[in-house]
Amino acid sequence: MSSELNIENSKLQGVDEVEVVTLEWNEHIRHRPGMYIGKLGDGSASDDGIYVLLKEVLDNSIDEYMMGFGKTIEVTIENESVTIRDHGRGVPLNKVKDVSSKMNTGGKYTEGGYTGTVGLNGVGIKAVNALSSRFFIESYRNGQSKSVEYSKGIVTDESGIESTAEENGTIVSFTPDTEKFGNYHFRDEFIIPLLKNYTFLNVGLTIIFNGEKYSSKNGLKDLLSENLTSEELYPVMHFSGEGIEIALTHTNQYGEEYYSFVNSQNTTQGGTHLSALREHIARVIKEFYNKNYEFSDIRNGIVAAISIKIVEPIFESQTKTKLGSKDIRPDGVSINKYVGDFLKKELDNFLHKNPITAEALETKIKESEKERKAIAGVTKLARERAKKANLHNKKLRDCRIHLNDNKGEQREDSCIFITEGDSASGSITKSRNPNLQAVFSLRGKPLNCYGLTKKIVYENEEFNLLQAALNIEEDLEGLRYNKVIIATDADTDGMHIRLLLLTFFLQFFPDLIKKGHVYILQTPLFRVRNKKKTLYCYSEEERISAIKELSPNPEITRFKGLGEISPDEFRNFIGEDIRLDRVTMRKEDLPKELLEFYMGKNTPDRQVFIIDNLVVEEDEVA
Repeated sequence: MSSELNIENSKLQGVDEVEVVTLEWNEHIRHRPGMYIGKLGDGSASDDGIYVLLKEVLDNSIDEYMMGFGKTIEVTIENESVTIRDHGRGVPLNKVKDVSSKMNTGGKYTEGGYTGTVGLNGVGIKAVNALSSRFFIESYRNGQSKSVEYSKGIVTDESGIESTAEENGTIVSFTPDTEKFGNYHFRDEFIIPLLKNYTFLNVGLTIIFNGEKYSSKNGLKDLLSENLTSEELYPVMHFSGEGIEIALTHTNQYGEEYYSFVNSQNTTQGGTHLSALREHIARVIKEFYNKNYEFSDIRNGIVAAISIKIVEPIFESQTKTKLGSKDIRPDGVSINKYVGDFLKKELDNFLHKNPITAEALETKIKESEKERKAIAGVTKLARERAKKANLHNKKLRDCRIHLNDNKGEQREDSCIFITEGDSASGSITKSRNPNLQAVFSLRGKPLNCYGLTKKIVYENEEFNLLQAALNIEEDLEGLRYNKVIIATDADTDGMHIRLLLLTFFLQFFPDLIKKGHVYILQTPLFRVRNKKKTLYCYSEEERISAIKELSPNPEITRFKGLGEISPDEFRNFIGEDIRLDRVTMRKEDLPKELLEFYMGKNTPDRQVFIIDNLVVEEDEVA
């Protein structure tokens, strides 16, 4: 509950009366959830708040494993409620209530407690508690147990210390509050990679998710094997040391692909450890061959992962997605030097001992160098054209806040809509939030770039300007928008343009998709309305349901293109209720084979496929 203090007759800064409000810990979390979990969301994106809640509880169980207690963690999600049971030491029974409801309370403040952990500020499960309609915690410790149950951070039930036959550990169960998260839904496609990453980073740990077991024997080597979507050019190099693990290989894909972790936390936006990895991989390899190779040629096609353990890590936000620490520990060496010294020893030794790998790696570097030099003149002209095109007036209607502007949590909502034609881009431009939503207008259908070299990106005006707008020519670190949204018509031409754009990203910037930045905008196919109500329908099933709801004889409009939707209506589709489908890419999707079949040469097999799957539009039949 909150207490209020009225200070009367105050002349502070010209204010006659000031009301000071003190919020209880749970009220503050509920009032400012972004400070604690980044954002809310309904579970349709991997960084939505419900997954942060899951992680906060899991992190405590992982910390117990890292301290040598409990090799199995059970995670169960049923009816949108989460239960996590570890087999660690269990929370001290007289502290169960404190650790779940008192801010800055935990076992990670003293040197005798946890080391190499992520959550050091005693906030984690308190945020989960405050943002859950039901939160239950029970500790089992040396034959005794203690439990507390809450609703929105307020105690609803509490047991005394009782006898139990349960083995040591802690069980936490929570149901995210629909007042904050709406009609949320946990998705396995986001949860399973998270759990697998925990096992890759903690060899010997088993996580059981809804009855399915996940574990790893080879750490980051298994992580790369799990995520590779192109064939490796040489076997994964894998190095482990005190508080550090690195794995790397090269493929024939363009660009660079990295996975970075600190104390088992997936730092999706990188940070000082990733910068050190990129620099010193290139530096060590260059020195090994003793040739003046460009760093960009050495790193082109690389797929690598790094995991480090740091004492008291400093992150740039509460969600811990980017490391800001400079040193391994407050009185230790710098992260840059630590990573550099480790790679200088391990990577250099490995290349000396494995000449076949060294030869394959140098062949890849030379191929990248040859291609770069072949298009050097083209890239220079392309950059000049991009500047002269005056993106802000012609192709790109930019927004004010970008992903890397460091202007607060809103930057995560920055996005760009890639549209076809002036009418569609005009409607979205008039409807958008100019602070966070940019619009890039295509002219006609893009080129099918499958099988072409990156030279085409610079020679083709559409691709060149799009690449410049996204700022991804060198790598993804400069990406200006968190979400790249393909917004094309829901007809055959729109679908074709969508495929051509996806081919462009898969061919030249696959990490843009792998990191979850590419989305498809879902727009309504129908509008069904009467004098009292308007419903927008995204499928035939929704149309039929709307007709039944608004009977008799409602007005039905079929939208054939985005340009037909007025700006006033468009605000309904790109605001809070925006429907987005994230484009994902997994190893089992076989992206190379998919592109070759659908976007490659017109083979007899594809002709048969097209004929067998031909769909005739109702309007065409009529």
